[in-house]
Amino acid sequence: MQLHMQFQGSSSQIERTVRRAHHAALRPVQPSMRSCHHVCQQAVSSAMPSAAAVKDALANLELSELTAVGPLDGRYGKTTQPLRKTFSEYGLIRFRVLVECRWLQKLANIPEVTEVPILSKEADDVLNMLATSFSVEQAKQVKYVERTTNHDVKAVEYVLKEHFNRQPELNKVLEFTHFAATSEDINNLSHALMLKEAMHGQMLPAMDKIIAEFSRMSVEFADVPMLSRTHGQTASPTTMGKEMAVFAYRLKRQRDLAAQVPYFGKMAGAVGNYNAHITAYPEVDWQKVAEEFVTSLGLEWNPYVTQIESHDYIAELFHAVIRFNNILIDFNRDAWGYISLGYFKQRTIAGEVGSSTMPHKVNPIDFENSEGNLGMANSIMDHLCNKLPISRWQRDLTDSTVLRNLGVGFGHTLIAYNSTLRGISKLQLNTAMIDKDLDNSWEVLAEPIQTVMRRYNVPEPYEKLKAFTRGQRVTQESMMQFVDGISDLPAHVKDQLKKLTPSTYIGNASQQAKALPAVLKTM
Repeated sequence: MQLHMQFQGSSSQIERTVRRAHHAALRPVQPSMRSCHHVCQQAVSSAMPSAAAVKDALANLELSELTAVGPLDGRYGKTTQPLRKTFSEYGLIRFRVLVECRWLQKLANIPEVTEVPILSKEADDVLNMLATSFSVEQAKQVKYVERTTNHDVKAVEYVLKEHFNRQPELNKVLEFTHFAATSEDINNLSHALMLKEAMHGQMLPAMDKIIAEFSRMSVEFADVPMLSRTHGQTASPTTMGKEMAVFAYRLKRQRDLAAQVPYFGKMAGAVGNYNAHITAYPEVDWQKVAEEFVTSLGLEWNPYVTQIESHDYIAELFHAVIRFNNILIDFNRDAWGYISLGYFKQRTIAGEVGSSTMPHKVNPIDFENSEGNLGMANSIMDHLCNKLPISRWQRDLTDSTVLRNLGVGFGHTLIAYNSTLRGISKLQLNTAMIDKDLDNSWEVLAEPIQTVMRRYNVPEPYEKLKAFTRGQRVTQESMMQFVDGISDLPAHVKDQLKKLTPSTYIGNASQQAKALPAVLKTM
Protein backbone atom coordinates (compact mmCIF):
# COMPACT_ATOMS: atom_id res chain seq x y z
CA MET A 1 0.00 0.00 0.00
CA GLN A 2 2.86 2.34 0.85
CA LEU A 3 4.44 1.60 -2.50
CA HIS A 4 1.11 2.17 -4.25
CA MET A 5 0.78 5.59 -2.63
CA GLN A 6 4.34 6.40 -3.64
CA PHE A 7 3.51 5.68 -7.28
CA GLN A 8 0.28 7.68 -6.98
CA GLY A 9 2.10 10.72 -5.73
CA SER A 10 4.80 10.39 -8.36
CA SER A 11 2.21 10.00 -11.08
CA SER A 12 0.39 13.14 -9.96
CA GLN A 13 3.63 15.03 -9.91
CA ILE A 14 4.44 13.95 -13.45
CA GLU A 15 0.92 14.83 -14.61
CA ARG A 16 1.21 18.32 -13.12
CA THR A 17 4.58 18.78 -14.82
CA VAL A 18 3.24 17.62 -18.18
CA ARG A 19 0.20 19.93 -17.84
CA ARG A 20 2.47 22.89 -17.09
CA ALA A 21 4.62 22.01 -20.08
CA HIS A 22 1.52 21.70 -22.29
CA HIS A 23 0.14 25.09 -21.21
CA ALA A 24 3.52 26.66 -21.75
CA ALA A 25 3.66 25.21 -25.25
CA LEU A 26 0.47 27.06 -26.15
CA ARG A 27 1.95 30.45 -25.28
CA PRO A 28 3.47 32.61 -28.05
CA VAL A 29 6.90 32.36 -26.41
CA GLN A 30 7.71 28.71 -25.86
CA PRO A 31 10.34 27.36 -23.46
CA SER A 32 13.46 25.89 -24.97
CA MET A 33 13.69 22.14 -25.48
CA ARG A 34 16.61 22.15 -23.05
CA SER A 35 14.48 23.56 -20.23
CA CYS A 36 11.67 21.05 -21.00
CA HIS A 37 14.14 18.18 -20.83
CA HIS A 38 15.45 19.52 -17.52
CA VAL A 39 11.96 19.69 -15.99
CA CYS A 40 11.08 16.18 -17.20
CA GLN A 41 14.39 14.86 -15.88
CA GLN A 42 13.65 16.28 -12.45
CA ALA A 43 10.14 14.76 -12.43
CA VAL A 44 11.33 11.32 -13.55
CA SER A 45 14.26 11.30 -11.12
CA SER A 46 12.01 12.08 -8.16
CA ALA A 47 9.67 9.24 -9.16
CA MET A 48 12.29 6.48 -9.33
CA PRO A 49 11.62 3.70 -6.78
CA SER A 50 14.19 1.10 -5.83
CA ALA A 51 14.70 -2.03 -7.95
CA ALA A 52 13.41 -4.22 -5.12
CA ALA A 53 10.27 -2.13 -4.78
CA VAL A 54 9.59 -2.42 -8.51
CA LYS A 55 10.08 -6.21 -8.39
CA ASP A 56 7.61 -6.55 -5.52
CA ALA A 57 5.08 -4.31 -7.24
CA LEU A 58 5.27 -6.27 -10.51
CA ALA A 59 4.29 -9.45 -8.71
CA ASN A 60 0.84 -8.06 -7.83
CA LEU A 61 -0.12 -5.43 -10.36
CA GLU A 62 -3.60 -4.00 -9.91
CA LEU A 63 -5.72 -3.52 -13.02
CA SER A 64 -5.34 -0.06 -14.53
CA GLU A 65 -4.82 1.62 -17.88
CA LEU A 66 -1.13 0.74 -17.58
CA THR A 67 -1.47 -2.87 -16.43
CA ALA A 68 -4.43 -4.17 -18.46
CA VAL A 69 -3.48 -7.16 -20.61
CA GLY A 70 -5.43 -5.88 -23.61
CA PRO A 71 -5.80 -2.42 -25.13
CA LEU A 72 -9.60 -2.32 -24.77
CA ASP A 73 -9.30 -1.80 -21.01
CA GLY A 74 -5.84 -0.27 -21.20
CA ARG A 75 -4.75 2.22 -23.81
CA TYR A 76 -8.26 2.67 -25.21
CA GLY A 77 -10.10 2.31 -21.91
CA LYS A 78 -11.65 5.78 -22.07
CA THR A 79 -13.14 5.06 -25.48
CA THR A 80 -14.60 1.70 -24.53
CA GLN A 81 -15.75 2.82 -21.07
CA PRO A 82 -19.43 3.16 -22.17
CA LEU A 83 -19.46 -0.58 -22.95
CA ARG A 84 -18.29 -1.68 -19.49
CA LYS A 85 -21.69 -1.59 -17.83
CA THR A 86 -22.98 -3.87 -20.57
CA PHE A 87 -20.26 -6.36 -21.49
CA SER A 88 -18.17 -6.62 -18.34
CA GLU A 89 -18.53 -9.45 -15.86
CA TYR A 90 -20.60 -7.02 -13.83
CA GLY A 91 -22.78 -6.33 -16.86
CA LEU A 92 -23.48 -10.03 -17.37
CA ILE A 93 -24.32 -10.50 -13.68
CA ARG A 94 -26.55 -7.42 -13.79
CA PHE A 95 -28.63 -8.88 -16.62
CA ARG A 96 -28.73 -12.32 -15.02
CA VAL A 97 -30.18 -10.73 -11.90
CA LEU A 98 -32.76 -8.91 -13.99
CA VAL A 99 -33.88 -12.12 -15.72
CA GLU A 100 -34.07 -14.10 -12.45
CA CYS A 101 -36.16 -11.39 -10.77
CA ARG A 102 -38.50 -11.00 -13.72
CA TRP A 103 -38.97 -14.79 -13.88
CA LEU A 104 -40.05 -14.91 -10.25
CA GLN A 105 -42.47 -12.05 -10.92
CA LYS A 106 -43.84 -13.97 -13.91
CA LEU A 107 -44.38 -17.10 -11.81
CA ALA A 108 -46.34 -15.02 -9.29
CA ASN A 109 -48.76 -14.08 -12.06
CA ILE A 110 -49.53 -17.63 -13.19
CA PRO A 111 -52.81 -18.62 -11.43
CA GLU A 112 -52.00 -22.33 -11.47
CA VAL A 113 -48.74 -21.78 -9.58
CA THR A 114 -50.55 -21.27 -6.30
CA GLU A 115 -47.38 -21.69 -4.25
CA VAL A 116 -46.22 -18.29 -5.54
CA PRO A 117 -49.10 -15.91 -4.82
CA ILE A 118 -49.45 -12.46 -6.37
CA LEU A 119 -46.80 -10.30 -4.79
CA SER A 120 -47.49 -7.17 -2.76
CA LYS A 121 -46.10 -3.81 -3.80
CA GLU A 122 -43.40 -4.15 -1.14
CA ALA A 123 -42.21 -7.49 -2.48
CA ASP A 124 -42.45 -6.28 -6.07
CA ASP A 125 -40.41 -3.21 -5.18
CA VAL A 126 -37.61 -5.39 -3.83
CA LEU A 127 -37.51 -7.37 -7.07
CA ASN A 128 -37.71 -4.23 -9.20
CA MET A 129 -34.89 -2.61 -7.26
CA LEU A 130 -32.63 -5.63 -7.67
CA ALA A 131 -33.58 -5.99 -11.35
CA THR A 132 -32.82 -2.38 -12.26
CA SER A 133 -30.22 -1.22 -9.73
CA PHE A 134 -27.95 -4.15 -8.96
CA SER A 135 -24.65 -2.56 -7.99
CA VAL A 136 -21.01 -3.43 -8.53
CA GLU A 137 -20.66 -4.07 -4.79
CA GLN A 138 -23.54 -6.53 -4.92
CA ALA A 139 -21.96 -8.21 -7.95
CA LYS A 140 -18.80 -8.69 -5.88
CA GLN A 141 -20.91 -10.79 -3.51
CA VAL A 142 -21.79 -13.02 -6.46
CA LYS A 143 -18.13 -13.45 -7.36
CA TYR A 144 -17.32 -14.30 -3.75
CA VAL A 145 -19.97 -17.03 -3.68
CA GLU A 146 -18.75 -18.30 -7.04
CA ARG A 147 -15.42 -19.18 -5.45
CA THR A 148 -17.30 -21.95 -3.65
CA THR A 149 -19.91 -22.93 -6.26
CA ASN A 150 -17.55 -22.72 -9.23
CA HIS A 151 -20.76 -21.96 -11.14
CA ASP A 152 -21.55 -18.38 -12.04
CA VAL A 153 -25.33 -18.65 -12.53
CA LYS A 154 -25.81 -20.69 -9.35
CA ALA A 155 -23.88 -18.02 -7.48
CA VAL A 156 -26.39 -15.42 -8.72
CA GLU A 157 -29.24 -17.60 -7.47
CA TYR A 158 -27.70 -17.97 -4.01
CA VAL A 159 -27.02 -14.25 -3.62
CA LEU A 160 -30.56 -13.40 -4.69
CA LYS A 161 -31.95 -15.84 -2.16
CA GLU A 162 -30.04 -13.99 0.53
CA HIS A 163 -31.70 -10.75 -0.57
CA PHE A 164 -35.13 -12.40 -0.82
CA ASN A 165 -34.71 -13.90 2.64
CA ARG A 166 -34.98 -10.41 4.14
CA GLN A 167 -38.49 -9.84 2.71
CA PRO A 168 -41.26 -11.93 4.34
CA GLU A 169 -43.18 -12.75 1.15
CA LEU A 170 -40.12 -13.56 -0.90
CA ASN A 171 -38.74 -15.64 1.96
CA LYS A 172 -41.70 -17.99 1.54
CA VAL A 173 -40.98 -18.59 -2.16
CA LEU A 174 -37.21 -18.86 -2.05
CA GLU A 175 -37.12 -22.17 -3.91
CA PHE A 176 -38.99 -20.68 -6.85
CA THR A 177 -35.90 -18.62 -7.56
CA HIS A 178 -34.50 -20.07 -10.81
CA PHE A 179 -37.55 -22.37 -10.99
CA ALA A 180 -37.33 -25.03 -13.74
CA ALA A 181 -34.65 -22.96 -15.42
CA THR A 182 -31.39 -24.13 -16.87
CA SER A 183 -28.43 -21.76 -16.74
CA GLU A 184 -28.81 -21.14 -20.44
CA ASP A 185 -32.37 -19.89 -19.92
CA ILE A 186 -30.86 -17.10 -17.87
CA ASN A 187 -27.74 -16.64 -20.00
CA ASN A 188 -29.31 -16.50 -23.44
CA LEU A 189 -31.74 -13.80 -22.34
CA SER A 190 -28.95 -11.89 -20.65
CA HIS A 191 -26.78 -12.01 -23.77
CA ALA A 192 -29.65 -10.82 -25.95
CA LEU A 193 -30.35 -7.92 -23.60
CA MET A 194 -26.64 -7.03 -23.51
CA LEU A 195 -26.41 -6.93 -27.30
CA LYS A 196 -29.60 -4.92 -27.61
CA GLU A 197 -28.47 -2.39 -25.00
CA ALA A 198 -25.07 -1.95 -26.65
CA MET A 199 -26.47 -1.66 -30.16
CA HIS A 200 -29.12 0.91 -29.28
CA GLY A 201 -27.08 2.75 -26.68
CA GLN A 202 -23.65 2.90 -28.35
CA MET A 203 -23.17 1.25 -31.71
CA LEU A 204 -26.11 2.59 -33.74
CA PRO A 205 -25.59 6.18 -32.48
CA ALA A 206 -21.90 5.91 -33.41
CA MET A 207 -22.84 4.61 -36.87
CA ASP A 208 -25.27 7.50 -37.25
CA LYS A 209 -22.52 10.02 -36.44
CA ILE A 210 -20.32 8.54 -39.14
CA ILE A 211 -23.11 8.55 -41.73
CA ALA A 212 -23.92 12.17 -40.80
CA GLU A 213 -20.31 13.17 -41.47
CA PHE A 214 -20.35 11.55 -44.90
CA SER A 215 -23.66 13.24 -45.65
CA ARG A 216 -22.17 16.58 -44.65
CA MET A 217 -19.10 16.06 -46.84
CA SER A 218 -21.20 14.95 -49.80
CA VAL A 219 -22.99 18.32 -49.82
CA GLU A 220 -19.99 20.44 -48.83
CA PHE A 221 -17.79 18.95 -51.57
CA ALA A 222 -20.57 18.39 -54.11
CA ASP A 223 -19.14 20.86 -56.64
CA VAL A 224 -15.45 20.04 -56.15
CA PRO A 225 -14.34 18.26 -59.35
CA MET A 226 -11.80 15.52 -58.84
CA LEU A 227 -9.90 13.10 -61.01
CA SER A 228 -11.14 9.55 -60.62
CA ARG A 229 -8.77 6.62 -60.49
CA THR A 230 -9.68 3.13 -61.61
CA HIS A 231 -6.98 0.48 -61.27
CA GLY A 232 -4.88 3.32 -59.84
CA GLN A 233 -4.89 5.09 -63.22
CA THR A 234 -6.53 8.36 -64.30
CA ALA A 235 -10.20 7.96 -65.17
CA SER A 236 -13.28 10.06 -65.91
CA PRO A 237 -13.64 12.88 -63.35
CA THR A 238 -16.13 12.91 -60.50
CA THR A 239 -16.60 15.19 -57.50
CA MET A 240 -15.32 14.65 -54.00
CA GLY A 241 -18.85 15.07 -52.69
CA LYS A 242 -20.27 12.34 -54.89
CA GLU A 243 -17.60 9.91 -53.70
CA MET A 244 -18.53 10.70 -50.09
CA ALA A 245 -22.18 10.12 -51.00
CA VAL A 246 -21.33 6.60 -52.19
CA PHE A 247 -19.97 5.76 -48.75
CA ALA A 248 -22.90 7.41 -46.96
CA TYR A 249 -25.46 5.38 -48.93
CA ARG A 250 -23.61 2.10 -48.44
CA LEU A 251 -23.13 2.67 -44.72
CA LYS A 252 -26.74 3.72 -44.16
CA ARG A 253 -28.02 0.55 -45.77
CA GLN A 254 -25.87 -1.70 -43.60
CA ARG A 255 -26.67 0.32 -40.50
CA ASP A 256 -30.38 -0.18 -41.13
CA LEU A 257 -29.92 -3.90 -41.70
CA ALA A 258 -28.06 -4.16 -38.38
CA ALA A 259 -30.86 -2.23 -36.67
CA GLN A 260 -33.47 -4.63 -38.06
CA VAL A 261 -31.90 -7.79 -36.65
CA PRO A 262 -34.25 -9.29 -34.00
CA TYR A 263 -32.88 -10.40 -30.63
CA PHE A 264 -34.12 -13.91 -29.83
CA GLY A 265 -34.53 -15.66 -26.51
CA LYS A 266 -35.82 -18.87 -24.95
CA MET A 267 -37.05 -20.06 -21.56
CA ALA A 268 -37.62 -23.73 -22.34
CA GLY A 269 -35.58 -25.62 -19.77
CA ALA A 270 -32.76 -28.13 -19.98
CA VAL A 271 -33.30 -29.38 -23.56
CA GLY A 272 -36.03 -27.12 -24.92
CA ASN A 273 -39.07 -29.30 -24.08
CA TYR A 274 -40.24 -27.79 -20.76
CA ASN A 275 -39.71 -31.23 -19.17
CA ALA A 276 -39.40 -30.04 -15.57
CA HIS A 277 -42.06 -27.35 -15.97
CA ILE A 278 -44.69 -29.78 -17.22
CA THR A 279 -43.83 -32.37 -14.58
CA ALA A 280 -44.38 -29.83 -11.78
CA TYR A 281 -47.41 -28.05 -13.28
CA PRO A 282 -48.89 -30.07 -16.16
CA GLU A 283 -51.95 -27.83 -16.32
CA VAL A 284 -49.89 -24.75 -17.32
CA ASP A 285 -49.28 -23.88 -20.98
CA TRP A 286 -45.57 -23.38 -20.51
CA GLN A 287 -44.85 -22.54 -24.13
CA LYS A 288 -47.30 -19.65 -23.88
CA VAL A 289 -45.74 -18.59 -20.57
CA ALA A 290 -42.27 -18.68 -22.12
CA GLU A 291 -43.38 -16.61 -25.10
CA GLU A 292 -45.02 -14.03 -22.86
CA PHE A 293 -41.97 -13.87 -20.63
CA VAL A 294 -39.40 -13.53 -23.40
CA THR A 295 -41.39 -10.87 -25.26
CA SER A 296 -41.98 -8.96 -22.01
CA LEU A 297 -38.22 -8.40 -21.92
CA GLY A 298 -38.35 -6.76 -25.35
CA LEU A 299 -37.00 -9.81 -27.16
CA GLU A 300 -38.28 -12.17 -29.84
CA TRP A 301 -39.29 -15.67 -28.73
CA ASN A 302 -37.60 -18.64 -30.36
CA PRO A 303 -40.06 -21.58 -30.17
CA TYR A 304 -37.65 -24.29 -31.34
CA VAL A 305 -34.51 -24.68 -29.25
CA THR A 306 -32.31 -27.20 -27.46
CA GLN A 307 -30.66 -26.32 -24.16
CA ILE A 308 -29.45 -23.18 -25.86
CA GLU A 309 -30.96 -20.52 -28.06
CA SER A 310 -29.28 -21.23 -31.38
CA HIS A 311 -27.43 -17.90 -31.63
CA ASP A 312 -28.25 -17.50 -35.33
CA TYR A 313 -29.41 -13.93 -34.72
CA ILE A 314 -26.04 -13.09 -33.17
CA ALA A 315 -24.37 -14.20 -36.40
CA GLU A 316 -26.85 -12.08 -38.38
CA LEU A 317 -26.12 -9.06 -36.20
CA PHE A 318 -22.36 -9.39 -36.30
CA HIS A 319 -22.36 -10.02 -40.05
CA ALA A 320 -24.27 -6.76 -40.54
CA VAL A 321 -21.78 -4.90 -38.35
CA ILE A 322 -18.89 -6.53 -40.22
CA ARG A 323 -20.30 -5.29 -43.54
CA PHE A 324 -20.60 -1.77 -42.13
CA ASN A 325 -17.02 -2.05 -40.89
CA ASN A 326 -15.74 -3.30 -44.25
CA ILE A 327 -17.21 -0.26 -45.97
CA LEU A 328 -15.47 1.94 -43.42
CA ILE A 329 -12.17 0.13 -44.09
CA ASP A 330 -12.72 0.96 -47.75
CA PHE A 331 -13.11 4.63 -46.87
CA ASN A 332 -10.11 4.63 -44.51
CA ARG A 333 -7.92 3.36 -47.33
CA ASP A 334 -9.35 5.88 -49.79
CA ALA A 335 -8.81 8.73 -47.31
CA TRP A 336 -5.25 7.49 -46.77
CA GLY A 337 -4.73 7.57 -50.54
CA TYR A 338 -6.26 11.03 -50.99
CA ILE A 339 -3.97 12.37 -48.25
CA SER A 340 -1.00 10.73 -50.00
CA LEU A 341 -2.02 12.41 -53.29
CA GLY A 342 -2.30 15.75 -51.52
CA TYR A 343 -6.05 16.05 -52.11
CA PHE A 344 -6.49 16.48 -48.38
CA LYS A 345 -4.23 18.21 -45.93
CA GLN A 346 -4.45 17.32 -42.25
CA ARG A 347 -4.98 19.92 -39.59
CA THR A 348 -2.01 19.79 -37.25
CA ILE A 349 -2.40 19.59 -33.49
CA ALA A 350 0.05 21.36 -31.20
CA GLY A 351 2.36 18.94 -29.47
CA GLU A 352 1.44 15.95 -31.64
CA VAL A 353 4.35 14.00 -33.12
CA GLY A 354 4.18 12.27 -36.49
CA SER A 355 7.49 10.45 -36.42
CA SER A 356 10.11 9.91 -33.74
CA THR A 357 12.87 10.69 -36.24
CA MET A 358 11.30 12.68 -39.12
CA PRO A 359 10.02 15.98 -37.68
CA HIS A 360 8.08 17.00 -40.81
CA LYS A 361 5.68 14.03 -40.77
CA VAL A 362 1.90 14.49 -40.36
CA ASN A 363 0.75 10.91 -40.71
CA PRO A 364 -2.84 9.70 -41.37
CA ILE A 365 -2.73 7.84 -38.07
CA ASP A 366 -6.45 8.09 -37.31
CA PHE A 367 -7.45 6.30 -40.51
CA GLU A 368 -4.70 3.73 -39.98
CA ASN A 369 -5.79 3.17 -36.38
CA SER A 370 -9.37 2.76 -37.52
CA GLU A 371 -8.43 0.27 -40.21
CA GLY A 372 -6.40 -1.81 -37.76
CA ASN A 373 -9.13 -1.89 -35.13
CA LEU A 374 -11.81 -2.71 -37.69
CA GLY A 375 -9.69 -5.65 -38.78
CA MET A 376 -9.46 -6.86 -35.18
CA ALA A 377 -13.19 -6.35 -34.65
CA ASN A 378 -14.16 -8.19 -37.82
CA SER A 379 -11.87 -11.13 -37.05
CA ILE A 380 -13.38 -11.59 -33.60
CA MET A 381 -16.97 -11.14 -34.74
CA ASP A 382 -16.42 -13.44 -37.71
CA HIS A 383 -15.25 -16.17 -35.34
CA LEU A 384 -18.37 -15.70 -33.22
CA CYS A 385 -20.52 -15.83 -36.38
CA ASN A 386 -18.96 -19.14 -37.36
CA LYS A 387 -18.74 -20.70 -33.89
CA LEU A 388 -21.92 -19.77 -32.05
CA PRO A 389 -24.53 -21.38 -34.37
CA ILE A 390 -22.74 -24.73 -34.01
CA SER A 391 -23.25 -26.84 -30.87
CA ARG A 392 -22.96 -30.63 -30.50
CA TRP A 393 -26.29 -32.43 -30.05
CA GLN A 394 -28.45 -30.57 -27.53
CA ARG A 395 -25.56 -28.43 -26.30
CA ASP A 396 -21.83 -28.37 -25.67
CA LEU A 397 -19.93 -25.80 -23.66
CA THR A 398 -17.74 -24.35 -26.40
CA ASP A 399 -20.10 -21.42 -26.79
CA SER A 400 -19.78 -20.38 -23.14
CA THR A 401 -16.25 -19.01 -23.22
CA VAL A 402 -16.82 -17.53 -26.69
CA LEU A 403 -19.92 -15.63 -25.55
CA ARG A 404 -17.82 -13.85 -22.94
CA ASN A 405 -16.24 -12.01 -25.88
CA LEU A 406 -19.43 -10.44 -27.23
CA GLY A 407 -18.17 -7.00 -26.28
CA VAL A 408 -14.64 -7.38 -27.65
CA GLY A 409 -15.64 -6.93 -31.29
CA PHE A 410 -17.86 -4.00 -30.35
CA GLY A 411 -15.01 -2.48 -28.35
CA HIS A 412 -12.56 -2.50 -31.26
CA THR A 413 -15.36 -1.27 -33.52
CA LEU A 414 -16.13 1.67 -31.25
CA ILE A 415 -12.44 2.61 -31.13
CA ALA A 416 -12.35 2.50 -34.93
CA TYR A 417 -15.45 4.65 -35.33
CA ASN A 418 -14.00 7.29 -33.03
CA SER A 419 -10.70 7.21 -34.91
CA THR A 420 -12.41 7.68 -38.28
CA LEU A 421 -14.44 10.61 -36.94
CA ARG A 422 -11.30 12.17 -35.50
CA GLY A 423 -9.51 11.71 -38.82
CA ILE A 424 -12.36 13.31 -40.74
CA SER A 425 -12.33 16.28 -38.36
CA LYS A 426 -8.70 16.97 -39.34
CA LEU A 427 -9.25 16.88 -43.11
CA GLN A 428 -8.78 20.10 -45.09
CA LEU A 429 -9.53 19.97 -48.81
CA ASN A 430 -6.56 21.00 -50.99
CA THR A 431 -8.31 22.22 -54.15
CA ALA A 432 -5.05 23.51 -55.62
CA MET A 433 -3.62 20.00 -55.81
CA ILE A 434 -6.91 18.56 -57.07
CA ASP A 435 -7.11 21.18 -59.83
CA LYS A 436 -3.49 20.61 -60.79
CA ASP A 437 -4.13 16.89 -61.20
CA LEU A 438 -7.14 17.57 -63.40
CA ASP A 439 -5.25 20.05 -65.57
CA ASN A 440 -2.52 17.45 -66.14
CA SER A 441 -5.01 14.80 -67.29
CA TRP A 442 -6.58 15.92 -70.54
CA GLU A 443 -6.49 12.33 -71.77
CA VAL A 444 -9.66 11.65 -69.73
CA LEU A 445 -11.61 13.56 -72.40
CA ALA A 446 -10.94 10.70 -74.82
CA GLU A 447 -14.07 9.01 -73.45
CA PRO A 448 -16.63 11.77 -74.24
CA ILE A 449 -15.02 12.58 -77.58
CA GLN A 450 -15.09 9.01 -78.88
CA THR A 451 -18.65 8.63 -77.58
CA VAL A 452 -19.82 11.70 -79.52
CA MET A 453 -17.96 10.42 -82.58
CA ARG A 454 -19.99 7.24 -82.36
CA ARG A 455 -23.21 9.28 -82.36
CA TYR A 456 -22.22 10.90 -85.63
CA ASN A 457 -21.07 7.61 -87.16
CA VAL A 458 -17.42 8.57 -87.40
CA PRO A 459 -15.50 5.36 -88.27
CA GLU A 460 -13.39 3.66 -85.57
CA PRO A 461 -13.70 6.37 -82.90
CA TYR A 462 -12.40 4.23 -80.05
CA GLU A 463 -9.40 3.07 -82.03
CA LYS A 464 -8.51 6.60 -83.09
CA LEU A 465 -8.61 7.93 -79.54
CA LYS A 466 -6.67 4.93 -78.31
CA ALA A 467 -3.90 5.58 -80.81
CA PHE A 468 -3.88 9.29 -79.89
CA THR A 469 -3.89 8.99 -76.09
CA ARG A 470 -2.58 5.63 -74.91
CA GLY A 471 0.93 6.04 -73.54
CA GLN A 472 1.07 9.58 -74.91
CA ARG A 473 1.33 12.93 -73.16
CA VAL A 474 -1.96 14.73 -73.90
CA THR A 475 -2.36 18.47 -73.35
CA GLN A 476 -5.23 20.87 -73.84
CA GLU A 477 -3.65 22.11 -77.05
CA SER A 478 -3.09 18.64 -78.54
CA MET A 479 -6.61 17.56 -77.62
CA MET A 480 -8.12 20.61 -79.33
CA GLN A 481 -6.05 19.88 -82.43
CA PHE A 482 -7.34 16.32 -82.45
CA VAL A 483 -10.95 17.53 -82.28
CA ASP A 484 -10.35 19.97 -85.12
CA GLY A 485 -9.01 17.13 -87.23
CA ILE A 486 -12.05 14.88 -86.87
CA SER A 487 -13.77 14.58 -90.25
CA ASP A 488 -17.52 14.09 -90.60
CA LEU A 489 -18.16 15.92 -87.32
CA PRO A 490 -20.34 19.07 -87.51
CA ALA A 491 -18.61 22.32 -86.64
CA HIS A 492 -20.99 23.17 -83.78
CA VAL A 493 -20.33 19.75 -82.23
CA LYS A 494 -16.58 20.36 -82.44
CA ASP A 495 -17.10 23.68 -80.65
CA GLN A 496 -19.01 21.95 -77.88
CA LEU A 497 -16.30 19.33 -77.46
CA LYS A 498 -13.60 22.01 -77.35
CA LYS A 499 -15.39 23.67 -74.45
CA LEU A 500 -15.02 20.51 -72.39
CA THR A 501 -12.32 20.43 -69.70
CA PRO A 502 -11.40 17.75 -67.18
CA SER A 503 -12.98 19.96 -64.47
CA THR A 504 -16.34 20.23 -66.25
CA TYR A 505 -16.57 16.64 -67.46
CA ILE A 506 -18.25 15.35 -64.27
CA GLY A 507 -21.64 14.14 -65.50
CA ASN A 508 -24.28 14.54 -62.81
CA ALA A 509 -21.89 13.94 -59.90
CA SER A 510 -22.77 17.27 -58.25
CA GLN A 511 -26.50 16.59 -58.42
CA GLN A 512 -26.06 13.11 -56.97
CA ALA A 513 -24.06 14.48 -54.06
CA LYS A 514 -26.53 17.26 -53.27
CA ALA A 515 -29.47 14.83 -53.39
CA LEU A 516 -27.85 12.46 -50.89
CA PRO A 517 -29.46 13.82 -47.65
CA ALA A 518 -32.95 13.52 -49.15
CA VAL A 519 -32.19 10.01 -50.41
CA LEU A 520 -31.05 8.91 -46.95
CA LYS A 521 -34.32 10.10 -45.44
CA THR A 522 -36.26 7.75 -47.72
CA MET A 523 -34.26 4.69 -46.67
